[in-house]
Formats: sequence, structure tokens, C-alpha cells
Amino acid sequence: MPVYSMTGYASAQLGSPQGHSATESVAATPSRRLGLEVRSVNSRFLDLSLRLPDELRALEPVLRTLVTQKIKRGKVEVRAWLEQTDTAALPDVNPRLLQRLGSLQDAVQSWMPQARALSVAEVLRFSTGPSAAPEDWSGPITTLAQQALAALLQARAQEGARLATMLHERVGQLRALALQAVPLVPRLVEQQRQRFMERWKEAMGLAEGSATPEAAQDRALSEATAFAIRIDVAEEVTRLQSHLDEIERLLQQGGDIGKRLDFLIQELHREANTFGSKSAALELTRISVDMKVLIEQMREQVQNIE
Repeated sequence: MPVYSMTGYASAQLGSPQGHSATESVAATPSRRLGLEVRSVNSRFLDLSLRLPDELRALEPVLRTLVTQKIKRGKVEVRAWLEQTDTAALPDVNPRLLQRLGSLQDAVQSWMPQARALSVAEVLRFSTGPSAAPEDWSGPITTLAQQALAALLQARAQEGARLATMLHERVGQLRALALQAVPLVPRLVEQQRQRFMERWKEAMGLAEGSATPEAAQDRALSEATAFAIRIDVAEEVTRLQSHLDEIERLLQQGGDIGKRLDFLIQELHREANTFGSKSAALELTRISVDMKVLIEQMREQVQNIE
């Protein structure tokens, strides 16, 4: 399965040229047409909101079902609208009804001053008399929603592929940094052992024979051993490599992997912190800082993956 970003947009409108970035299609009647758009951004969970005209409000459960079947995470907004395509089909306004509406509005506002005035759409609806039977938009809106969601998933998959590529690059860079750290530890231990030997020779006055060279050497070796244990990062490197393996496996698997990737990024950050706390030389400190920078970049990218 592809890796999906949580960011995307698609709309539905008639006459869209093929290959356009925002795939569009339309359902239309002789006088009106139906349009729909879907947009999404990142979110910890699926946060779905729908903006529908009154005539389509009853179709909200259908749209919710279609969206939840396709999208698992993200803040998703679905907006549908109805447009009048034939202005000649608009009914004539009855002046007597307009006068009656004005009188009723004045009467209501005299008792309830806070009541808002009627909108043009409301005036037209009330003044044109009884309307025809409501149109059934359930079939067209289902078709439009399926088309828009397919386009949205395609856009999210394209962005997800870009994010996956960036994550693979960061994984490779982290592996290279870990490999740089491994050979540094034995060299640092040997350098520290030499420093212990020099200090012990000076402090114990070997030139005057106050201590045997063997005792000084044993003590220096003990200190060097303790130092080696303290700065050994082999365990952290092993765990870090294991987490990187799992990240690459998830990217290869695709699908709903964002939350698991986020957990692994937290584990990587923990290993990098431990690595930094064991740094006994400038080289290891630099490697630790570089690791944290890369991990923070990965965290920003992972937060946008479904």
C-alpha cells in the first residue's frame, strides 16, 4: 500500500480538463448543478466536518460513511453546494407576497428587535409560493463523493511518497552517523587509558619508588575499564539500528502507519539522548547533535503521515 499524507484537496465540477491537479466532475439538472470539494490537513485523529446546504442535509450520513471508509486520520472538511444554472428558470416574484412578507417581518421585529432580517434567498423561497417536489440528490452526491475521494487519495499518496523518500534519506544518514560512532569508542578508551597511566605515574612518584609500576598499571587499567563501560554506546547503536529497520519496514508496508512511526521517532530520540549523555569526546557529541537534528526533521515529516 502507498504511504498517505494527511494533506490533500480535491473538488468536483463539470468540464474539468483531464489531468488537472484538482480532478472535478459534476451532477446537473436542467436548472441546477451539484458540486463538492474535499480538503484535509494533519490531525491526531479523524476529525470530519461537513458543510451542506439545507437541501442536502439529509445526505450527511451517506457522506460520513463514504469518507470514513477511505480516510483514517486527518482533519477533513467536505463542502457541497447547489448552483442555479438557468436563470430563465427562476420563478417570478409575487409582489403581494413580498408586501405580506415585509409586514410579517416588521411585526416580528417589533416584538423581537434582535431578530435578523430575511435574506434574499429566504425572501425568494417564501414569495414564490409552493415549490415543486424536492429533488433526489442521493445518487449524484454519492458519485461525486466517490470521485472526489479518489482524487483526494491520489493527491495524499503523491505527497506521502515524497515524505517517504525524505524519511528514507534521513534513515540512511542516521545509519551513517551510527557507523561513525562505533570505531570511536575503542580509540577513546585507549586514549583515556594512556592519560590514566600518565597521571598515576606523576601522582605516585614512580621515580622515587613509592609504588610499583604494576600497581599503577592495574589501577590505570581498572579506571580505563570503568571509563569504557561508561561511554560504551554499542547498545544504543544496536537499538537505534533496530528502530531504523522498523521504520523502513513500515514505509515499505504503507497504509495506516503514522501513529507507529510517531512512536518509533520518540524511541529514536530517546536513544540519541542516551548516546549524547555518554559522549566523552567532541566527536561523539557532534554525532549526537547531528542525530537529534535528523530525528527532529523526521518527526516533522511523520506528523503529516496518515
